[in-house]
Amino acid sequence: MNEIDAPLLKAKLDAGEKFLLIDVREPDEWAIGHIEGAVLVPLATVPARCSEWDPDAEIVLMCRSGKRSGDALNFLAQQGFTNLTNLRGGILGWSDRVDPSIPKY
Repeated sequence: MNEIDAPLLKAKLDAGEKFLLIDVREPDEWAIGHIEGAVLVPLATVPARCSEWDPDAEIVLMCRSGKRSGDALNFLAQQGFTNLTNLRGGILGWSDRVDPSIPKY
């Protein structure tokens, strides 16, 4: 599985790189804190929503810790998506290494 750490993701965002950042957590988790620029797509809705995305576009997936986004990555890979990356440590890693204002839950 291809992974990216929080500081590198922040650098990509700050540089204005074009990619889709998908947060597969639930709406109540998103409300606690999220990364600006991310799109909320709860894990259970990924199969119904994946036809909206270009299978060759760069997609970074994230969740709380990396497990659910890893599951989403594996599903999308099986659907033919080719440029997938998982945020190592999820929003918890982001909170630890980039933005401590996002509460841990």
